[in-house]
Order: sequence, then C-alpha cells, then structure tokens
Amino acid sequence: MLSRRAIVSIARSSKGSRTLVTAAGASRPARVAGSLRRTTVLAAKRHSSSTSGATAAGAFSTKPTAKDPYTYQAGFGNRFASEAVPGTLPIGQNNPQKCKYDLYAEQMTGTSFVAPRAENQNAWLYKIRPSVAHQGFTKLPENPDLESNFSPSNPKVDVSPTQLAWYPLDIPSDGKVDFIDGLKTLCGNGDPTLREGLAVHMYMANSSMENKAFCNNDGDMLILPQQGRLDIQTEYGKMMVRPGELVVIQRGMKFKIILPDGPSRGYIQEIFGSHYELPELGPLGAQGLANPRDFEVPVASFDIDQSSWEIVYKVCGQLFLCKQEHTPFDVVAWHGNYAPYKYAMEKFINVGSISKDHIDPSIFCVLTAKSKTPGTPLADFLIFSPRWDIATETFRPPYYHRNAATEYMGLIYGNYGGRSDEFAPGGGSYETGFCPHGVSYEEFKAATGTELKPIRVHEDTIAFMFESSMMFTLTDYALKRTGKLHEHEPKMWDDLKGQFMNHLDQVNADLKAAGLPGLGVKK
Repeated sequence: MLSRRAIVSIARSSKGSRTLVTAAGASRPARVAGSLRRTTVLAAKRHSSSTSGATAAGAFSTKPTAKDPYTYQAGFGNRFASEAVPGTLPIGQNNPQKCKYDLYAEQMTGTSFVAPRAENQNAWLYKIRPSVAHQGFTKLPENPDLESNFSPSNPKVDVSPTQLAWYPLDIPSDGKVDFIDGLKTLCGNGDPTLREGLAVHMYMANSSMENKAFCNNDGDMLILPQQGRLDIQTEYGKMMVRPGELVVIQRGMKFKIILPDGPSRGYIQEIFGSHYELPELGPLGAQGLANPRDFEVPVASFDIDQSSWEIVYKVCGQLFLCKQEHTPFDVVAWHGNYAPYKYAMEKFINVGSISKDHIDPSIFCVLTAKSKTPGTPLADFLIFSPRWDIATETFRPPYYHRNAATEYMGLIYGNYGGRSDEFAPGGGSYETGFCPHGVSYEEFKAATGTELKPIRVHEDTIAFMFESSMMFTLTDYALKRTGKLHEHEPKMWDDLKGQFMNHLDQVNADLKAAGLPGLGVKK
C-alpha cells in the first residue's frame, strides 16, 4: 500500500516498464517522470525552501481522548462518508451489481423519497449481512411505565393545571436493568401513529446491554446522560457520551448502550414526525448558538460476530423482540446525511442583551423540530449554561410570565438558582401552557434592590428545557409511581403583595397633575 505521505514512488509494471504513481493513483510513463524530476530540481533552485507549505492528509476528524476513545467526523446535516476498510464504498453509484467483499447494500431513509432535496435524508450502509436476515418478531410483555399515546382519552394519562416537580429519580439497585428496561415516560403529546407529537422519558439503568440492541421505529431520541457516560454502539460507529453532551439517535437506527461508569441516569426527548434542526439565526448572521462544526458524527466501525443477538423494536409504543444469528453492527462502510450525532453543550455560544432588558429564551435554543403548523416548533431544546449577565436598569431574573409553550426542565449538573424547590440533578419540573410562573419573593426583592454589575451566572452548571407548542398530558408513572413528585409550594409567592397600594397618595397626585380623576372618584 502506498504511503499517504509519499509524493511519488516508482513502481514496476507487469511488462517491466517504469511507471510513476502519485498518491492519488494517477500514473505517467517513466520518460515523462524523468522530465518531471528535472523540472522539479530546477524549480527548487529558483525558489527558497522557506516557501514550502503542507497538505492535509485527509478531512478533519477529532482525536481520541482519555475519556472518549473514539474518532468523529465534524458537521451537522452533512453528506458524510466513512469506510472502516479503505476502498469499500462504491465509486459513482450506490447499489452496484456486486459490492466489494460481497457486502450487501442497504438504504435507510429518514424522510419521504420525494422530500425536497434540502430536507431529504438517507444513508447507504454496506453490511456483512442485511437487516432482513432475522428470525421473525415476537411481542414482548407491556412495560407499564412506557407510554406513547398522550390523548386525554387514554385512561393511563392525566392533566395538571399547576406546576409540578420531581426530586431525582432512583436508579434501581436490585436486579439487572439495562437502558431498555429502565425507560420511564413522564409526559408528552400526540401519538407516533399521527406522525406528530413527542414524549419525555427518563432512563435509570444499572446494567450494560450485552448481545442486545434497540431500534425505535417511533421517533428520534435526544438523550442527555446526567449520571455516568454512555458508550453507544450504532450501525454507523461508536460514540462515547458524557454528562454535558447530548446525543441524537434517529428513528429506525439500531444501537446498544454500555455503562462504562456503572449505574446511569438521564433524560430523553423523543419526537414523532420530524427531525431536529439547528434554529435559524436571523440577524445574528452565520455564527452563534450551536455552531454546525461542533457536532460530531461517528466513523464506520464493525464487528464480525456471528453469534445470537436480540433486537428490541419499539413500534407505536409497543415492544417486539427479533432474534438473529449475527450482530447488527456489521456496517463496513456508509455514506449519507441520515446519521446519529453528538454535541458538547459547553461549546454553546451564548448571546444576550448588552444594554438592557431580556431577549426571549429562544436565544438559548440548541436544536428545534418543526410542527405541521408553519413557524411553530413541535419541540425546542434549550440550555442554560455559564454566561455573563450585564443588562443595566433591568430586572435580571426570569420575569413573571405565562407562556403559550409547555415546559419540562431538568438539571444535568451544577446549581440553578431561583427555583422554588430542591431542584437537583436528575430531578425535573413541569409547567403547562399559560401556567403562571416566576421567581420567589426573596429573589424578587434581592433583584430589585441590588447594585447591578456585570456578573457570571450559571457557573459550572448546565440546566435544560424541553419546550413545546403542544399541550402535554402526564403519565400514571409520573403522577403516581415515581415516589418523587411534589407540587411547587404556592406560599413562596405569598409575600408578593400589592406594593402599589403603598403609593396611592402619589398615584392620586400624579392623576390630578394629568387632569384625570383620582382613584375611587367617579368620572
């Protein structure tokens, strides 16, 4: 094999003639080669060696670290290409009559065949055995804590008009509970059969998946580990995901999760019917928020395991078991733009007011997913991470508000001030649309009287919000079986008295000065 660093090398042809071969594989007769060498020597004499530059060995990829042993391609929504064995990908076509090494070509589509080119998502996988080589499906017993139908007519869900919160949910200590077994649904909207809606889950697991994989046919899963890393093997390659990173595994992709740090817990937002996108930046221009180059996509990696495997499929919220006599992680090469990815949330570029007042919380949006209503997101994923707060003449905490959006909030690590309860990593809070919320009286009083100086906020903290234009229902598990549910204490706002009443004399004086009748005076 030619060295990538070689500029030229001389080789013998089958007829004994001398041939010059470039690193790219082009060849010239030896006669031309000698002329080229003489020209090169003369050129070298005319130009100083200090003008020499360098050429990249290939496209940019990340380097392994002590905490993450894997390599990644960079970008969001790119057309990626990766091959674990060089030369495996077919040239100039996707589905040759015979693939190299007798591999099987298999396409996975993430959108309609006829979706607009800018929205069309697919990938071609070159596999040792195709996915169709299996032994059939068997329905698994129902997981009572897993829900997909969020219609109010479903007796297993309910609604709440008030704010709710959960202390950190317990990770099981008895028995073997892997990622699939540890899925618990808290709330959501819609139904995967409608191809619009979402679900909010948590996972609590104490065991790695062995010869077992998961395939979610219902929607894309945005996974946020809160305790312990996730070593995720996908058909596209491997990813190590730590607390502080997110990973998105789209609908129809098989994956397996190993727990390298022991018991693990985390949050999941699952969306039905659309895919996550980067939010539009508008007047921000080309930079800011989550930059596309900071997203990481796995490189091809495959096993040659021909032992027994189990694949658990989630279809319309129900679980099915499929057995096969080979690993599902046998993709030698792949290309396309329908691929899993991860992102380190510490890389988020915060923006905000540099004069006064607040900008809407949409400035904290990392990823968004469209609904069927133009201009209205099905789901936004927002984070609150370290940044400067410098607004002058401004009430700096979140102002009192009633949003059209439904909100579920969680904490990955750190401390998020201004909450009404013990808001701890692994816990969560919920507010339905138009439910009034805001900071406690103590925080209001402090914020209205303190001297305003530039300060750092949310230091060493990442909190997040799953925000949706949809109304949520809550599951029986969330309302009855977590053992961690509590309502926000309304007394925290009791001291928010009508201070306006202390200024009636001044108000009447101002009304009189404006030629208006005083308070309580009939017009």
